[in-house]
Amino acid sequence: MAIDAPFLTQRDDARWLVWLPIVAGLLALYLPTLVDLFQGIWSSDEQKHGPIVLGIACWLAWRKWPAMWQASEHSRGSLAGWPLFLIGLALYAVGRSQDIQLVEVGSVIWLLAAILLLTRGPQALKAQWFALFFMLFMIPLPGAFVDTVTMPMKMAVSYAAEQVLFWLGYPIARSGVILQIGQYKLLVADACAGLHTLFTLEALGLLYLNVVRHDSLFRNVALACCIVPISFTANVIRVMVLTLITYHFGDEAGQGFLHGFAGMVLFLTALLLIIGVDSLLHAATRRHRQADSPLARR
Repeated sequence: MAIDAPFLTQRDDARWLVWLPIVAGLLALYLPTLVDLFQGIWSSDEQKHGPIVLGIACWLAWRKWPAMWQASEHSRGSLAGWPLFLIGLALYAVGRSQDIQLVEVGSVIWLLAAILLLTRGPQALKAQWFALFFMLFMIPLPGAFVDTVTMPMKMAVSYAAEQVLFWLGYPIARSGVILQIGQYKLLVADACAGLHTLFTLEALGLLYLNVVRHDSLFRNVALACCIVPISFTANVIRVMVLTLITYHFGDEAGQGFLHGFAGMVLFLTALLLIIGVDSLLHAATRRHRQADSPLARR
C-alpha cells in the first residue's frame, strides 16, 4: 500500500524534534543568502527560474519524505556524513566571505546530503538524491562562462529562426544576432536564447522524467538525450514568435506585454515537445515489444 503522507508514531515525534535545531541552523545560514539572491541575481530576467527551481526541489523532497522515512526506518546515521558536512561548511564560509554565490549556494547541497547521512543513513540520501540534484539548476553560474557559451547559442538560434522565417516567405535578414524583418530590427538577447534558458528547460525535462518514471530504460535515456535539441527548438520558436509579433503588430507590442507572453510560449512549447517526443518513444517501444513477443513470432 502506498504511503501518501508521513505517518508519525510517538517514537517518530521524538525523532522529529531532532530536526528543529537542524532547520534553525540552516535558516540562520541561508536566510541572508536567500535575501541577497532575491534582491540581486534572482530578480534579473536570466535568473528568474532560481526561486521556481528551489520551490520544486522542496516539493520533490517532501514528496519523497514518506518513502525516505520508511526506507531508513532501521538505518543508523553514517559517519561518512561528517566529511561532506565539513566540506559544505567550508564552501559556505568561502562563498559568503568572498561573495562567490556559485560556491555559497552550492554548499547547501553538500550540507543537506551530509545531514541526511548523519541522521538517517545512506538509504535516506538515496531516496532524496533527485531533489538534491535538482537544486543544481538554481546555482548562479559564473558570468564569464555564461557569456562564452551564450554567444554561440544566440548565433545558432538566430540563424535557425532566420532560415525558417525566410522559408515561410517573410522579408528577413540577419547580421550576427540582430534580425531585421521589414522595417524592424530585433536583438536576440541572452534571456531569449541564453545558457540560463537552456538550463531552465533542461530542469523542466528532467522533472518530467522524474515525475513520469518510465519502466523502459531506452525510453528514459532517449528522452534525456532529446532534451537538449528540444530546448534549442523551443528557443527558436520563441524568437520566431517575438519576431512575428513585432512584424505584424509593431515594435511596441513585441517589447511590451507580448514579450512576457513569449516566455510562457517557450515553456509551453518545450513541454509539448517533450510530451510529443515521449509519445513517439512510447509507440516505438511498444511496437518493439510486440515484435519481440512470442505471439508475434508465430
